[in-house]
Amino acid sequence: MPAFYLAPPTLSHKSAALDYIDEFRKYNSEINGSGGLHRYTGDYEGWLEHLEECRSRVPDENSVPSETYFLTRSSDMRIVGMINIRYALNERLRKYGGNIGYSTRPTERGKGYCKINLYLALKLCRLHGLKTVLLDANTDNPASWRAMEALGGVMLREYFDSEFDRCMVRDYEIDVDESLRRFAPVYEPLLADE
Repeated sequence: MPAFYLAPPTLSHKSAALDYIDEFRKYNSEINGSGGLHRYTGDYEGWLEHLEECRSRVPDENSVPSETYFLTRSSDMRIVGMINIRYALNERLRKYGGNIGYSTRPTERGKGYCKINLYLALKLCRLHGLKTVLLDANTDNPASWRAMEALGGVMLREYFDSEFDRCMVRDYEIDVDESLRRFAPVYEPLLADE
């Protein structure tokens, strides 16, 4: 398997990033963990400014600080996934969304990249002092919740979300240190030097 790393978005990623979002549209697939990139396809530079604002936010009931990354395959520098990490939670995010949102491009699914993406995010969460993270996934998205379970996620509840997605949702909690310790032998060999 090739090696992977998380790349902070820069202007040099513009073409690859827009190609990533276009693929979701082509496959009529839901876009998660993109830091809102799908709303900035006509203003990539504006999206980069938005990400900078997100990094420096002071947590309140409307927003929290977050960072967005591209999961990049080192062999061809292709963006195969994206991840958005929220280092603090407000009441809304405790109820829905949690600390991490992620996606894998439609043509790269089923290859284990979602788990690599989540593992790398957990490493960043540990660097920011998070001991546990909350995540959720729609029950009709088994690739997402199985990735959480594969990295030690414990399901907290399953419920009908009547406020946002109007579907069944599973909430998970992951012990960051335990997951990284337990799964380092599996995922560390798959990581590239940045």
